Amino acid sequence: MNLENKILLITGIDEFIGLRAAELAIAQGMKVRGLQSSADVNKTAQNLGIEIIVGKITDAKIAQKACQGVDIVLHNAEIAQEAGAIKEFREVNVGGTVNMAKAAKNAGVKSFIHLSSVMVYGFNYADGVTESGTLSGENNPYCQTKIEAETELLPLNSPPDFGVIIIRAGDVYGPGSNSWVVRPISMMRQKLFAYANDGKGVMNHVYVDNLIDAIFLAIQKETYGEIFNITDGQETSWKEYFLRLAAMEGLAAPMSLPKDEMKLFLKLRAQGQKLFRKKADILPESVDFMSRPHAYSIAKAQNLLDYKPKIDLEDGLRLTQEWIKKADI
Repeated sequence: MNLENKILLITGIDEFIGLRAAELAIAQGMKVRGLQSSADVNKTAQNLGIEIIVGKITDAKIAQKACQGVDIVLHNAEIAQEAGAIKEFREVNVGGTVNMAKAAKNAGVKSFIHLSSVMVYGFNYADGVTESGTLSGENNPYCQTKIEAETELLPLNSPPDFGVIIIRAGDVYGPGSNSWVVRPISMMRQKLFAYANDGKGVMNHVYVDNLIDAIFLAIQKETYGEIFNITDGQETSWKEYFLRLAAMEGLAAPMSLPKDEMKLFLKLRAQGQKLFRKKADILPESVDFMSRPHAYSIAKAQNLLDYKPKIDLEDGLRLTQEWIKKADI
């Protein structure tokens, strides 16, 4: 598919991946429409002249309105938290996803790209796990509902009329990333950040532009019905990533704690914040997300999409640092 002049709908356009996808799509000659639940419109989106529709992805009428006249949907909206009530996760991550896909299919959209996550493999998976590897919900609402969304979506794939592509993104960092940039730096500034078990294991980072490159390649090559793991393909330890993040900001190196001690500390911290009617800034389940053991295979994306990550960790952190200097985090 030639992307030029195609109309692209991005759900969750107010999130950092959605907004960056919009910028890069416009640079490639695409026209962008955005769907977001918040009424606050980002200044960047305004400056880019993006048409913004405000509404929930779970609303059938809103989904229908957003998909009218669209060629491609990039479904990015989700609840992305380490824990919580599974009913809420399921409503958005599964129900909202299926609602958007059915609306897109009814509206004549040709391509539906679902941004899933490598978390469908859970916390304990084989080294170099491929897209056909075992999925595990780990009794975690995020992992479980991302699996369920994929399961519901794939039967809707019916090219050439309606093609579904699933992208299992790694740990997406870069300007605007809350999980892997803003929150850890904020905790480091308060001297509250630590990594588990001496930072062993692999952070499967993917710079946001590399992720979006892979998405565009999948659309162009019309790889309908396929699932792709997308990371930078670098095996960076958790320790190395967080030490580099701290050094980038001139902050003291984080300490290491045993995983169980760290989870207990965060559990007590969250309970204390709840007592004072404050939202927990980090949950004990986050330790599981930050101590995964192995790399995911991206061989399929390399072979079928000719995916070649253009921005390595050094350049990605440099670009992120430039953003931090301008942003107020």
